[in-house]
Amino acid sequence: MRKNGTAEHGFIAKPCALGLNVQANGPQKAQPNAILEKVFTAITKHPDEKRLEGLSKQLDWDVRSIQRWFRQRRNQEKPSTLTKFCESMWRFTFYLYIFTYGVRFLKKTPWLWNTRQCWNGYPYQPLMPDLHYYYIAELSFYWSLMFSQFIDIKRKDFGIMFTHHIVTVTLITFSYVTNLTRVGTLTLCLHDAADVVLEAAKMANYCKCQKLSDLLFLTFAIVFIVSRLGIYPLWILNTTLFELYEALGNFPALWVFNVLLVVLQILHCFWSYLIIKAAYKAISKGKNLACYFAPSLTLLVYPFPCAALEGWKVEPLACNKG
Repeated sequence: MRKNGTAEHGFIAKPCALGLNVQANGPQKAQPNAILEKVFTAITKHPDEKRLEGLSKQLDWDVRSIQRWFRQRRNQEKPSTLTKFCESMWRFTFYLYIFTYGVRFLKKTPWLWNTRQCWNGYPYQPLMPDLHYYYIAELSFYWSLMFSQFIDIKRKDFGIMFTHHIVTVTLITFSYVTNLTRVGTLTLCLHDAADVVLEAAKMANYCKCQKLSDLLFLTFAIVFIVSRLGIYPLWILNTTLFELYEALGNFPALWVFNVLLVVLQILHCFWSYLIIKAAYKAISKGKNLACYFAPSLTLLVYPFPCAALEGWKVEPLACNKG
C-alpha cells in the first residue's frame, strides 16, 4: 500500500490517473538552501519568531522570505494529486473487492437474516474456510494501515485514527480468538460499505469531476450515517448486548467484546458529527461538498472508519478552485 510501492500503483492506477488528466506535478519546490534545509530536517519544520529572526540575519533574507521557504518546503512533503489518486484507487479496489466478497459470503449464511443464529452452537461453531479467508484479508489490511501511519507524513488526525486502528485490530483479533466470528463478519461487511463510496468520491474529486464528486460525497455521508448510527446499533449492538446475553448468559469475553464495540460507536458519533458539519457548511455557503471534506481519515476510513475527515476540524480536500 505504500506510495508507488504496489503493482497497482505502477501498472494500473498511474496510467488510469494520467489518462484522466490527473495532475502529476506536486507543490512548488523551495529553492535549495543548505542552512534552512538543516534547520528543517534536524531542528524544526515550524520555526518560531526568534529562530526566524536569527536565520534572517544569518542569510540576509527578510523574515517573510524565510517563512515562505519553510511553507514551500513543508508542502514538498505532501503527496501530489497523482499520488493521492493512486492511493485512493488502491483502497477503492480493496474495499470494493472485500465488500463484494463479504456480501456474497453472508448471503449464504443463516445469521445474515437472523442474528440469533450468531450464537447458535457457540462456542463450538466450525471455522469455515471462506470465513477464515475473510478475516485474514481484513486483518492484514488494517494492520498495514496502522503501521503505515508511522512512515507517512504525520496527519492532524493521527491520534484518533491510531485509536481507531487499535480498536479495530483488537476487535478483529479478539473476535477471531474467541470464535465470535459470525457477528464479526456482519460488522466488517457493514463498515466496508461506506468506504467504497468515499474512495470513489475522492478519485472523482482528484479528476475534477465536480458534480460526480459532490454526488458521491453526499451518498457517502448518507450511507455512513445510516450504517453507523442506525443499522450498527440496532443490528450489531442489539445482538451482542441483548441476544448474546439471553442465549449464553454472562461470561468475561462478552463484556470485553461489547466495550470495544461501544468505543467504536463513540467514534462513529464523532465522525458523523464532522460529516454533518462539513455538509452543512458546504450547503449553507453554496460550495462544492468536496471543499469541506478533509483528506485523511484516508487512511479516513478503515475497517470501521471514516477515512475522510482529518483531525479535529473540517478542512478542504484538494478543492478545485473556480
